[in-house]
Amino acid sequence: MRVLVVEDERILADAIAEWLRDEAHAVDTAGDGESALERIAVNDYDVVILDRDLPLVHGDDVCRELVESESTARVLMLTAAGEIGDRVTGLSLGADDYLPKPFAFAELSARVQALGRRARPALPPVLRRAGITLDPARREVYRNGRYVPLSNKEFAVLAELLRAEGAVVSSERLLEKAWDENADPFTGVVRLTVLKLRRKLGDPPVVLTVPGAGYRIP
Repeated sequence: MRVLVVEDERILADAIAEWLRDEAHAVDTAGDGESALERIAVNDYDVVILDRDLPLVHGDDVCRELVESESTARVLMLTAAGEIGDRVTGLSLGADDYLPKPFAFAELSARVQALGRRARPALPPVLRRAGITLDPARREVYRNGRYVPLSNKEFAVLAELLRAEGAVVSSERLLEKAWDENADPFTGVVRLTVLKLRRKLGDPPVVLTVPGAGYRIP
């Protein structure tokens, strides 16, 4: 999934991003509410991890803007305050979940996965197609019962192709969902990743190239 981490404590933001990237998510970071709104305006995020106490634009206002813009991104709000009143306030603004600091990264990751399953349209907990089974929570892939070890980017690309349920997924869409905002759109990184993915999945080839359009798993 594509995730935005909005946290003004740089060390914490980088730690969250590193943890989620290790689980094959594409992660961007923002250190204040204004930067967060700029990124949200141009990127299609699945989940926004939002610290409530942010400089420039408060986290409450960022959450409110997301809701008013009818964004499909799910919001996990973070805060140092764990009182019931703070949780109620965050959820009443439109946040989908709430996690007080300090927290365990494993719990944060589980909550991000759960929010992904509540996306519109909802994502199934396990993806299956063409003999392939992909379990996002366990980060495991099998083809016809054979375990397939994949890199983080290969896993993310395969997940996006499976979620499309047979439809064509463009290279631009794969780049947006599997890489962060620092990815160069003019490189052949998507094509190379698909080639490696095909090789690991084995024969018969299951990831098809649709000339001029992208890739699909029929």
